[in-house]
Amino acid sequence: MLQAEQILQDRYQIQRQLGNNGIRQTWLAKDLKADDGENSTVVVKLLAFGGTVQWDDLKLFEREAQILKQLNHPRIPQYIDYFCIDDRTLWFGLIQQYIPGESLKEKLASGKRFTEKRAKKIAFEVLNILTYLHELNPGVLHRDIKPSNLIWGEDNQIYLVDFGAVQDKAAKEGVTFTVVGTYGYAPMEQFGGRAVAASDLYALGASLIHLLTGISPSDLPQQDLRLQFADRVNLSPSFISWLEKLIEPAPEQRFTSAGQALNALKSGLVVKSANKSRLLVPKEIINNSGCGINNHNETVPEEILGWNWGAFLMPWFWMWTNQVWYGLFCFIPHGCWLMAIALGAKGNEWAWKSRQWRSIEQFKAHQRGWAIAGILIGAPISIMFWLWAIALLKSVF
Repeated sequence: MLQAEQILQDRYQIQRQLGNNGIRQTWLAKDLKADDGENSTVVVKLLAFGGTVQWDDLKLFEREAQILKQLNHPRIPQYIDYFCIDDRTLWFGLIQQYIPGESLKEKLASGKRFTEKRAKKIAFEVLNILTYLHELNPGVLHRDIKPSNLIWGEDNQIYLVDFGAVQDKAAKEGVTFTVVGTYGYAPMEQFGGRAVAASDLYALGASLIHLLTGISPSDLPQQDLRLQFADRVNLSPSFISWLEKLIEPAPEQRFTSAGQALNALKSGLVVKSANKSRLLVPKEIINNSGCGINNHNETVPEEILGWNWGAFLMPWFWMWTNQVWYGLFCFIPHGCWLMAIALGAKGNEWAWKSRQWRSIEQFKAHQRGWAIAGILIGAPISIMFWLWAIALLKSVF
């Protein structure tokens, strides 16, 4: 029986237990031989062979160590060591980098609910990790993506941990593998012993739905094996259709790769879902853009909200291309600066509603161009104007 303060391999002093599922134990430990004191905290995963532990459990544990040793990604805990201890019980140990932070499961348990903007941030970062894993040669499948295996680090970045169910794609597709995964997050094909890149995408989609609804996927209603969640969230149509594509029951109906899913998310366009009779044409619902500046019922994407430097620094010109006619008030004497501040604060929302945009990315690129123009042209002109005005006042008084 392991105890706190016990030292393993004359190097790792275990401090407190992080988890114990009956087969594996996870401990926080201190690496006594670490050169950098800041990186001396590590995670020790232990498997005691014998009793209820089967050969498949040991195979998965060894596979995790072998694959982690080959990975090199800033959002995946680094492999440090692997060893075997024969001390009455045959222990196998895996040492990994410790990621300070909080799992998304812990955030859910504390009552945290995630907005569309936060969920997209998580999706972007996890998809970048999956792109790296899936494009290795051979590709690597995580097979157990869920909120408890996603860490929101203290640096506000997302990390993917626990590769205990990992599988490389060196084996021929169709061969039956050890069945792993967590009910609700793992797709049906995985419980049949088959896993493909789209299996990880399904698990990501189910995890995001849990974050957005606060309801475990296993507790959500289903129709034709599809999770029904759209009526429980307030999301943009494009994001709902993207999530529905991720969680298609048939893997061939999902995105074919993490890269494809990432590009679709960046575009902000409505994507085709297999359970819809027709493709939702983007021109009919262009992310609710062009709905009218006084329309308070349509959703404005959270990710475009914020200060608009182009509108603030060049209000006289910015309003024309963005069709925000409130900006005409900036031509009223003595009211120009008030209107410039109003445009800076509300410009993104007004521009989104005033004209139609092909995608969120097009909108961002347009506003970014105006911001650059405002900094390079508008700001210098404004500074010159104020210097001239101050000099004029000094000459008068």
